[in-house]
Amino acid sequence: MTVTTFPAAVFARRRARLMRRLPRNSAAVFGAGREAQRNGDVDYPFRQRSSFYYLTGLKEPDAVAVLRPGHEQPFVLLVRPYDPETAIWDGPRLGVEGAVAELGADAAYPIGELEERLPKLLGEARTVAFSLGSDERLERLISRIVAGRRAGAQRGAPAIERLIDPAPLVDALRLIKTREEIAALQQAIDITGAGIEAAMRATRPGLHEYEVQAVLEAEFRRLGSPRDGFPSIVAAGVNSCTLHYTENRAPIANGDLLLLDVGAEVDYYGADVSRTYPANGRFRAAQRDVYEIVLAAQREAIALVAPGVRFHDVHERAQRVITEGLRDLGVIEGRMPALLKQEASRPYFMHGTSHWLGMDVHDAGLYREDGESVVLRPGMVLTVEPGLYFAPGLRGVPRRLRGIGVRIEDDVLVTRTGCRVLSGAIPKDPDTLEAIVGSG
Repeated sequence: MTVTTFPAAVFARRRARLMRRLPRNSAAVFGAGREAQRNGDVDYPFRQRSSFYYLTGLKEPDAVAVLRPGHEQPFVLLVRPYDPETAIWDGPRLGVEGAVAELGADAAYPIGELEERLPKLLGEARTVAFSLGSDERLERLISRIVAGRRAGAQRGAPAIERLIDPAPLVDALRLIKTREEIAALQQAIDITGAGIEAAMRATRPGLHEYEVQAVLEAEFRRLGSPRDGFPSIVAAGVNSCTLHYTENRAPIANGDLLLLDVGAEVDYYGADVSRTYPANGRFRAAQRDVYEIVLAAQREAIALVAPGVRFHDVHERAQRVITEGLRDLGVIEGRMPALLKQEASRPYFMHGTSHWLGMDVHDAGLYREDGESVVLRPGMVLTVEPGLYFAPGLRGVPRRLRGIGVRIEDDVLVTRTGCRVLSGAIPKDPDTLEAIVGSG
């Protein structure tokens, strides 16, 4: 499987779209991520900040990008220079020349020249776009530049009159996916599906959660995903009632459900898919009852996704089906209008149904604007993931339901006419699951 890689032209189009949205006579400054030391001479694995990569394509740490709309050199990078000594130990860097040749920078300089170069790069800009709190070093330097320009204004130097946050502009661009982004997401989802099916086939009682995780993530790596989009959740039995369970060390018992919430990453775009299935290949009656409620809620919520629908309408549709199901199970009692108003499902379905998906597992973009739920538009990608969780300690829960946790999650693209379930090929029908589990 060929793993998607974006050409420099994709990043150039993104920068152009952003610069068209910046004020006249402005400059935007973005800092890359930094390496973080784990211990001794070992660093934590580095992953570039999503928005920095989105605009530049640079995967290396310790860099600064400056965008200047209308300037003869609108895209400038300051990067770590190529160093033959470092290349022996850590591999080659792109360097100043590579930033121009491979990333399409109009000019590039060593990052060590940042304090000297940035005042000149900001030139006569009256507005500087920079996200306060994103980079302490850059923030201090920009503060000094603003103060210096203010001090020189009396003698005719152009003052920096405004400091604005570019993050909302970038987030709005990231919210609507292009064809290239959808292709990368689809590939990440397809790899995730292959890993999930491999894990299902390998599952049997007596294994540990981490053994299933090993099968899953080995398939991710085999198919070209360099990393996971988030720590894998492989939760057996009562662990499935912990939403962000990642210990993955427990044994899998006969009769357990196994909940997987996982996602491979391709070209900085990550999947997020959940499947729940019986470890021994057969749902108990109570498990199947709960599973069917969650599946029905998910299917109705997905069917609602279309342009013009409000983001929170999707959750409300799933919540209604879940509430009806809880009443049918005898967990709650009452008339539906009152149960919905009281959010009677909340002790058992305590999270939202959806979040944006893209470069981050909870991707950039607002859920409300001016107090109103955001309206879905073509190109948005969201998850649809209702669940039901009956932790053993919950009061009033019938004994047959205790310890059951079910979540079913798919990744859904809003299209011009409705939606497309990008993860639709990953099995979730209960009969199909029973046929797959343990078959490997």
